[in-house]
Parts: sequence; structure tokens; C-alpha cells
Amino acid sequence: MDERKMRILRAIIDDYILTGVPVGSRTISKKYETGLSSATIRNEMSDLEELGYLDQPHVSAGRIPSAKAYRLYVDSLLQAGKLRNDSPQAIQQHFSGRIRQMEDVIDHAARVISSLTNYTAVVLSPKGQQPRLQTVQLVPVGNGTALVVVVTDMGIVRDSMIRIGNDMDDDTLYSVSRALTNELRGCTLQEACEKLPEIIRRMQGNETVLQGLYGFLSERSGAPAGGHVAVGGTSNMLAYPEYSDVDKARSFLSLMETRDKLAEIIRGSGEMAFTVRIGPETGVPEMADCSIVTATYSTRNGQQGTLGVIGPTRMQYSRVISILNVMGRQLTDMFSGDADGGDQHGQD
Repeated sequence: MDERKMRILRAIIDDYILTGVPVGSRTISKKYETGLSSATIRNEMSDLEELGYLDQPHVSAGRIPSAKAYRLYVDSLLQAGKLRNDSPQAIQQHFSGRIRQMEDVIDHAARVISSLTNYTAVVLSPKGQQPRLQTVQLVPVGNGTALVVVVTDMGIVRDSMIRIGNDMDDDTLYSVSRALTNELRGCTLQEACEKLPEIIRRMQGNETVLQGLYGFLSERSGAPAGGHVAVGGTSNMLAYPEYSDVDKARSFLSLMETRDKLAEIIRGSGEMAFTVRIGPETGVPEMADCSIVTATYSTRNGQQGTLGVIGPTRMQYSRVISILNVMGRQLTDMFSGDADGGDQHGQD
């Protein structure tokens, strides 16, 4: 592949990503400053087609990039480091609200990514990951109720209002909080639930508050072994002409509803920082016209979750990779308890 062919191929890919319309030699000659005649561009396009980088959907139509062309494009993009500088501050603003539970963060991240990219986003929690308790705090709020605050090793706070009875003062709640923290630190939510009946028997006189804590933890201890799967922007794909065919759209939407299968596809990249799978490389018939870009994020205890974007093969790879890069750092900072860390990293 000489430099001239590479310039023409890049121009064709850029134009097709933008328009979704087969690209002809006159388009390249007029829109891009190649310094080449239409005839020369036509000859180069014929060579590129023979090399397998271009397809011609119809005899009289222009060319469209092949999966092989996108692979070359993405590889050269990553090697050259030509990524958009999507502002970490702008992405961080999407998390400025009071989002406390891990599942809520992951659900919100999927919505943010799909909104920023206009593609379908999938965010997976670390597989089988169970948060472990760090502290339990009971804060009186009056009228026989208290706010229970459970901090886990993922830096995520879970809270809820529980009944405590009218006879518990601030000092008693503080003592109970300290005792529970000492007893339950390092336990998963399920393990804490298993321990609480014995603690309730030993801490007589505090049954009401402990029963409230037991109910609170029981509701939140049933996380699936495969982890949480959040999907955002499923319908975004229907806006692209590649999915104007009803059967193809139905097949894609059906796949999006199968959370276990979807998680398997997204996690298929292993633990690499970034992966880009294009068209047939996905290994999924329903995604033959799609590309999947994934990135990872980490929790405080070193477990890894996955971010993924599914879009047409003509997706804006540079922008997608940049957004996932920033979002991965943002989630890593949040799950490590470093809320401001996202501003301290530079763009690689």
C-alpha cells in the first residue's frame, strides 16, 4: 500500500463514515485536496478494489470500504494516536448528580456513552464481583427513623431509611454503628445477611434497627453471578440505513434483549485495554455489518469491567475510542474513590 493509495482510501472511508453513500472518484477529487485527477483516482480505486479494500455494491455506483479497509484504518489510527480530545470535564459533568450504587453508575454510563456516540452502548460490571462492606453508619433523622449508610470497597455508598424505634438516642446509634462495622467489615452483602441473625440475638434491645438493616441488605444481596449488564441507545442503530431492512433490524434488537449472550460478546475481548472488532471479526451473524469497540475500567480491588460500543462498520472510530478512553478512566476513578482523578490523566 503506497502513500497515494492510503490517502485515497482514507478519504473514501472518511466520506462513507460521514454520508453512508458509496463514494465515487469525482467526490474524492472535489471534496478532498488530493491534487489528483478523477481518472487517476479511478485507477487507484480499481487497484484498491482488487486488493480487497473496496467493494462496489452496484456496477454504476461508487465504492464502499470493506472490513479489511476498516481494519487498516483503525490500526493506523491507533498507531498514530490520532484520537479526538474529548474533554474529561465534559464527560464528568454527566456524573455530577448523586449516583451512589454501582448498578446505577453502570446504567447511567451506558446512557451517557450512547448519547455521546449515537450508537448502542453496553457496560458490564466486573463478572461475579460482589462489593465488600467497609463501614455501616446509622444516622438519626427523627420520628423513629434513621438513615443507614453502607460504604463498600468499591467506593459506592448504599443508603436507605429504616425504622429504629423511638427509644434509640444518638449515642446508642453510634455504638451500634461501630459494633456493626467491626462485625461486618470485609463481608459481602450476602455474608452480612447470613451473620445478622446471630448478631440480632446477641445485641438484644436493638432488634428493630437490626431487622431494618437485615431487610435493607437482603434486598441488595442478590446480584447475578454474571454481573450487571446495562444497555443504552438500542434504537440508535435503527437510524442507520444499514438497519433499514426489517428482518435485519428485528434480528439485531432480539440480540440486544439477550443479556447473557450480549455480555459474552462484549467480554469476548478479554482484558485488553482496547479492542476493535469489525464486521465478520465479531463472529456473530447478527453483527456482520457492525463493529464493536471495547475498553476496560477497574475497581478498587483490581477487578475489571467492560465498556462497549456497537455501531455500523462505518462508525466514527476515533471519537468512539476517545470517549471510551475517557469514560473508562472516569469509572475507574469513581470505583476507586478518586472522584477528581479523571482530570489528572492525559490523553494517550
